[in-house]
Amino acid sequence: MRQERALAGTHWRNAGFPHMRAMILLPLLVLAACGDKPGDQPGIATNIVDEAMNEVQQVPEGANGIQTAEPAPEIPSKPVPVGSTIPASVQGRWTGLDESCADRATELELTITPTSLVFLESEGKATGVSHGPDGRIRIDAAFTGEGQSWNRKLELRPSASGRELTVIDDGRAVTRKRCS
Repeated sequence: MRQERALAGTHWRNAGFPHMRAMILLPLLVLAACGDKPGDQPGIATNIVDEAMNEVQQVPEGANGIQTAEPAPEIPSKPVPVGSTIPASVQGRWTGLDESCADRATELELTITPTSLVFLESEGKATGVSHGPDGRIRIDAAFTGEGQSWNRKLELRPSASGRELTVIDDGRAVTRKRCS
């Protein structure tokens, strides 16, 4: 019985299998032997990228074919940085609206100098200052504090009287009162 199992299927392998191999490999061999050489058949691209690049035409600068009927309107630009000096109008010492100016260690303590923003536990050196609409001041600063450093963009909005200052940081607004 074991010998029958061992021989099972060998008959078709020995008799017909080489012919089946030839039937499968023959078309592949014919295709390989008929390989095209570039330029053998006109109108047929062997490398479509090269063929497409041959038809690309360079357009001279300024000759894009678009002609305007009227000049483009003036588009207001974003505020341009004027330097890294914080305006004198917001310099000074600020604290929370409900905090005492006599206490110099309040949570909302903020001292603004010409070049920095000094909070209770961090300090930001101004790297860029620009002015926006309604007297808003945008300050880009490099902060350090508690062994870490980071960059932050703050927006300062002084009140009309100059006695209050709203500081906007990551969408959070905190209003402080002037102490000095």
